[in-house]
Amino acid sequence: MSKENLILQSISKRFGAVHALDNFDLEVKVGELVALLGPSGCGKTTALRVVAGLERQDSGAVKLGGRDITNLPAHLRNMGMVFQAYSLFPNLSVEENVAFGLQMRKVNKRDRQKKAGELLELVGLNTQHKRFPHQLSGGQQQRVALARALAFEPEILLLDEPLSALDAQVRSNLREEIRRLQLSLGTTALFVTHDQEEAMAISDRVGVMSHGKLEQIASPDSLYNNPATEFVAGFVGVMNYIPGYQNGKSVSILGSDFKVKNSSGHQGATSALVRPESITVVAKENSSNAVVVTRSFLGASSRILCKTLDGTLIQALVPSEESSELIPGAKVQVKISANEVLVS
Repeated sequence: MSKENLILQSISKRFGAVHALDNFDLEVKVGELVALLGPSGCGKTTALRVVAGLERQDSGAVKLGGRDITNLPAHLRNMGMVFQAYSLFPNLSVEENVAFGLQMRKVNKRDRQKKAGELLELVGLNTQHKRFPHQLSGGQQQRVALARALAFEPEILLLDEPLSALDAQVRSNLREEIRRLQLSLGTTALFVTHDQEEAMAISDRVGVMSHGKLEQIASPDSLYNNPATEFVAGFVGVMNYIPGYQNGKSVSILGSDFKVKNSSGHQGATSALVRPESITVVAKENSSNAVVVTRSFLGASSRILCKTLDGTLIQALVPSEESSELIPGAKVQVKISANEVLVS
């Protein structure tokens, strides 16, 4: 497996008038799983294809450790790739599909079969080795595609929306399987997805992209709790935009003052960005400042949608055991429990 960092240095790529990548920089460390997350058209798949050698950048360099592989053709880059479409050979058995890359590298039949068997056992398909792709479920086919990509021990594993064609439960199970395999094999991986839950669940670091640029790259915890920009704050997780009044480094919201994380010295009307779990909702008849619109039971927690006196809709996430009184129409007091907030 890879012993060197993957580096993308000042990568730019245009498609006509569209700037898919704009002076894009990224480093993926050895043994790390990094996800590129962003809306459609942000450039994340283009970045992956540049790494794979399937797309040629207009400028910039791709390096693997000390080696510049910018001009190296795709078939010489030793990259394993798993696509959204399973792309299995329908006329080959599961075992033959997994061993195909090894066969192209002139590995002898006995060693090919041994390696394929080891990987099929790792992905839980060792008893299906003689079946053909059409005899497998979608999740099983994607497991075969993953095993095939890992068979020749690629320096980098590239995953392009590999789970988006699967149903929710299979997708959840398989993403954990990908993470387990990646950790157990020590593989360096770059994962592209538009699904924030998917990216946050299995990655060491997540890079949020917008208009060909990397807005922020950080651990899932840091990205969620300390977004660097308003775009990241709004794209990752659910965010409330609550009107308030900013006076330099503080902002007044719902009758209380808070420190501003991203203070620019602005004075005047603004919107504070607050996570639902940083909102408290308490049933109050006399000193209420909002009314409950809906209560959605989510198991251990419930999502409460409230409307304030000025008509602002605010989502709160509260423990279900504390939400029995928070029924639609109930008068409530909404407060912010955070010490500091972002403003837009």
